Amino acid sequence: MSKGNIAIIGDRDSVLLFRAIGLSVYPESDALEASKCIARLAREGCKVIFVTEPLFVACAETIDKYRAEAYPAIIPIPDGSGASGVALANLKANVEKAIGADILFSEDE
Repeated sequence: MSKGNIAIIGDRDSVLLFRAIGLSVYPESDALEASKCIARLAREGCKVIFVTEPLFVACAETIDKYRAEAYPAIIPIPDGSGASGVALANLKANVEKAIGADILFSEDE
C-alpha cells in the first residue's frame, strides 16, 4: 500500500480532501470496483478503510467477509450529500454486539 494503513473509498468529490491529511484515497463510485478495491486493500494489510455510506451499502456482501476479522476495520462515513443513517446504524449494531445491550441509543422508560 502506498501511503499507510488508513484508506478511504468513495465518490471523488467526497474523498479527495482526505488526501491532504495523508489518507490513501480511492475515488470510486461503482460498487463492483469499490468491492475489488476493498479486497485488494485487505490483502495488502490496510488496517482501516473508510467507505462512503452509499458504497458501504452497495458493497455489503464484500464488507461482510471482513466483519469477523480484526483488520481491516471497515467504517461507513457520510458522503458529500450528507448522512443517510447507515453509519449510525452500523455503530449501534457494533456496540450491541460488543456490550450485549444498546447503551448508546436506548431511551429510558
